Amino acid sequence: MKSLLFSLLFLALSPIIYAQNSLSGQITNAENGDPVFSTNVYFPELSKGEMTDINGNFHIKNIPNGTFKIVISSVGFATYSQELSFPETKNLNITLEKSAIEMEEVIVSTPFHQLQSENVMRVERENVAELNRKGAITLSDGLTQIAGVESLTTGVGIGKPVIRGLSSNRVLVYTQGIRLENQQYGDEHGLGISSKGIASVEVIKGPASLLYGSDAIGGVLYLNPERYAPQNKTDGEIDLTYFSNTLGYQGSVMAKTSGEKLKFLARGSYAAHSDYETGNGERVTNTRFDETDFKAGVGYQDAKFKTDLRYNFNKSKIGIPEEIGLQTTQKTPLLPYQEIDNHIVSLENKLYLKNSSLDFKVGYQYNNRKEFEEHHHEEDHSEEEPGEHMEHQEEEDTKHAALEMHLETLNYNLKYNLPKSGRFETILGLQGMHQTNTNYGEEILIPNATTTDFGVFATTHVHFDNWDFQGGLRFDTRHIDSEAVEVHLEDEHNGEAHAEGGDIAAINNAYKSINGALGAKYNLSEKLSTRLNFATGFRAPNLSELTSNGAHHGTNRYEVGNENLDNEQNFQVDLSLEWRNKHFEAFVNGFHNTINNYIYLQPTGALLEENPVFEYIQNDAELYGGEIGVHIHPHPLDWLHLESTFETVTGKRDNGTYLPLIPANSLTNTLRLEFENAKEKIYSKYIFLRHKNVFGQNNVSEFETRTDGYGLLGAGFGGQLAINATEMRIGVSANNILNKDYISHLSRLKPDGISNIGRNISVSVRWLF
Repeated sequence: MKSLLFSLLFLALSPIIYAQNSLSGQITNAENGDPVFSTNVYFPELSKGEMTDINGNFHIKNIPNGTFKIVISSVGFATYSQELSFPETKNLNITLEKSAIEMEEVIVSTPFHQLQSENVMRVERENVAELNRKGAITLSDGLTQIAGVESLTTGVGIGKPVIRGLSSNRVLVYTQGIRLENQQYGDEHGLGISSKGIASVEVIKGPASLLYGSDAIGGVLYLNPERYAPQNKTDGEIDLTYFSNTLGYQGSVMAKTSGEKLKFLARGSYAAHSDYETGNGERVTNTRFDETDFKAGVGYQDAKFKTDLRYNFNKSKIGIPEEIGLQTTQKTPLLPYQEIDNHIVSLENKLYLKNSSLDFKVGYQYNNRKEFEEHHHEEDHSEEEPGEHMEHQEEEDTKHAALEMHLETLNYNLKYNLPKSGRFETILGLQGMHQTNTNYGEEILIPNATTTDFGVFATTHVHFDNWDFQGGLRFDTRHIDSEAVEVHLEDEHNGEAHAEGGDIAAINNAYKSINGALGAKYNLSEKLSTRLNFATGFRAPNLSELTSNGAHHGTNRYEVGNENLDNEQNFQVDLSLEWRNKHFEAFVNGFHNTINNYIYLQPTGALLEENPVFEYIQNDAELYGGEIGVHIHPHPLDWLHLESTFETVTGKRDNGTYLPLIPANSLTNTLRLEFENAKEKIYSKYIFLRHKNVFGQNNVSEFETRTDGYGLLGAGFGGQLAINATEMRIGVSANNILNKDYISHLSRLKPDGISNIGRNISVSVRWLF
């Protein structure tokens, strides 16, 4: 109904707003006047752009009337940005200055589409292809290369992002412009997103409830899908990668084409891995996994209207490790394992009015999570041949899922970008979600339930010559309505049913919260700037925390929920200082995050079903720390880059005890050599050497043990070469070169003394045509 009303509004206004503007120009090198080939000329507000040709020329059509920021970026040059007004502007000729600092991109996860250097809130942004070429096995693995981001892992196939010590429902993930919902409360629930078809990732560290509502209390991971081909062009790609440690392989095929208004892309990917091998030569049984992924998009854009329909299907089979046992290189998971189907459909519609715009996004997700495990039933099998019963039982176990949950989520997001008023830019918006969880298996972790969210917000940005201010307010409501559950299990000896613990009572809870953010950026000089941000956030308790009543065998404890839990509410202060020039960049980020009503598990001292009983309670907590980074590019050694980052976080409850699963302090040093000479047969060559030193974690909770420190050495090299009208990119990388046997503090296999992955060498080939 809302899409129909939006379409009618567009048809009614189209005669008023129609415009047919175009922009032409040339991009040249400021040093010698040579044209700059393959420069990205882009209007972020319009999602429209072009690449310069061999003569540095570009031509962009179908630009609406109004004032829009243009961003011009090319590797090895300082990014250029400027606001242009149409129909007044027809031509634009720009000279780019050489710079050692990596070219800047527009930050999409914040509302005003600023470059990082212009943004009031510091946001980390990384190209996913760059993370992959450093040897990342999965997207979660690649994210750990971003300062302040780690991963809570179960082997290499299951990883959950951790931002400054917070994870699970405290970190919100956005993909295709909508929030990702895939039962992320669970320890063994990974992202469920393939890195293939993801162009870049942006990380907001800290509460972002003003923009995203509940669950963004710890931060946001914003995954940007790959762009369509430039106007009137067709591109293709074949991407292959081999991983030595898991004997794994990953392949991806992509095709995309764009006319003047209509665009299309499609990508299919498949990956399979065997059990990973530790530094001491043992394979960790049942850490194998495989993943099938398909992404597609259809877009249409003219001078007055833009629409983008995206679809992503992801299917994965992931083994759940329990111990080091059978040593094999097979890739088919053993029992127990999980099978996950995830469908994501998103539709973005944008209507360009005179000096303003209306943006409506709607998304639907269907997450089908199944878990298969061994069943134990005493029956008469005397007439069966030896081994026949075992084969029959295994076939039955893999045919019927013990756990099956269907999660369906509908998201919508409506934003109105008001006309600019002097130095002010303002956005009004509303967001909502309707979600249902339905159980079909014999095991029930969380009950059937319906969750409904609704929020309204306003945010404003004010720009002065040296000052930028941004702030806003938001009001949210969340309603959770669940069904009562009577939990039964089959008695192994007589087949009679009996209740496990007690029933799960129905709940009908409502939560609400008002949150805000205020930030300022000040340019102390042309090279030195500082940012100060204050923000509040909230998180409503999830179904597991509210309704648990049963044994969680993977954690060897009996968990009891608390239907009277309140919102978690936090307040964070961020302060950053940055220095940038052509040959040197440095930053210091510090934060302090206070969380009221922090939810956690605490033992009661009782036993149920031979498992210790843990119950969910609340207490105030705080986290503090930050990141420090340096990037040196000495002149005249234009090919040399020296980088170093240090990150630290400490988490405590109000009673002085430490929070669990807090990442250890770490220091990463990287030496990079890059040679961009396009006239050589092999160009864009690179070599890197990286050492990550993770310090010992002695600040542990009462249910953890300390973790020893370790150092990991990595290296890689690669380059590009032209083959007729096509391009091939080759890369080799090695992680944990010295085959160090170590255990990460954030590994769920740590209590069993199981080490992390040993040496891994990856070889990748990308063919672009």
